[in-house]
Amino acid sequence: MTTLSRAAVVAGLGAYVPPRVVTNDDLAAFLDTDDEWIRTRTGIAQRHVIEPGEATSDLAVEAGRRALASAGTRHADAVVVATSTPDRPCPATAPDVAARLGLGHVPAFDVAAVCTGFVYALATAAGFIAAGTADTVLVIGADTFSTILDPSDRTTRAVFGDGAGAMLLRAGTQDEQGALCGLRLGSDGSRSELIEVPGLGSRTRSTGLPIKEEDTYFTMQGRAVFSEAVQRMSTAVTETAQRIGWSLTDIDRFVFHQANSRILAAIAERLEVPAEKLVSNIERVGNTVAASIPLALADSLESGGLEPGHRVVLAGFGGGLTWGSVALTWPDTATA
Repeated sequence: MTTLSRAAVVAGLGAYVPPRVVTNDDLAAFLDTDDEWIRTRTGIAQRHVIEPGEATSDLAVEAGRRALASAGTRHADAVVVATSTPDRPCPATAPDVAARLGLGHVPAFDVAAVCTGFVYALATAAGFIAAGTADTVLVIGADTFSTILDPSDRTTRAVFGDGAGAMLLRAGTQDEQGALCGLRLGSDGSRSELIEVPGLGSRTRSTGLPIKEEDTYFTMQGRAVFSEAVQRMSTAVTETAQRIGWSLTDIDRFVFHQANSRILAAIAERLEVPAEKLVSNIERVGNTVAASIPLALADSLESGGLEPGHRVVLAGFGGGLTWGSVALTWPDTATA
């Protein structure tokens, strides 16, 4: 196989959420909210949350192990972890994950693109494979947003959950089922304030002033984010389909970042996507950030909604602002 003919092909898929479930009624016990309020605004009934002492790497290792098992291997030439909640600001989480998976001294690093992280990580891994730098790359999206949410903020507490999803990519050719194609990525840093954790970075620390507790928590300007998310993901999907010569009606499954049910419904309406083609698991896991897309894929695959030969488009949107999309024809693979 020549370098120019190489393409990144899906070889395995794995997913993991922590056992602890927090229902809407659980939140209502200490927040000014109730099940109906949360369901109506987000479509979420429950979310999974890590236990004290657990970390993002713990979820990433388990999802990665399952993806490797799905592919029938214990090896990967590189690891890319998409996360905005690393175990520590320094070093990156990926080297620890690679070591715990027994992968040896392979290159391993993090990608920080918030809810678009998994798509960005796929693009990075595809570049490694296309260049001949690696024959297999383990891509993991993992986040534990429960650790950066304001305990008293009913809006963010209701939306986000913890989880991890992983995909093993291998070198193949573009004509194979599972080959990634039509990648599109974008960003707009001029609107970075819409989704952020204001404190804890160098800009705040360099002032020498005390860091306000509220600045250590995740914040989001909901209405503006809604509009941006619908526009960016819709455009990314359309451009990706056009790049590879697919019409929107050719696509069998649309897997959008699971932000909330209203955003998913608005994108589906804008693109005229039938309900049966829209993959969603947000009711059971909430918004799991970088883990969102692979978790949705795994759920659909396990339930029989995703089948070999299906034309699939993935699309994400998140802080940065960032967005991206990628297409593939689903291969004959299963989760482990």
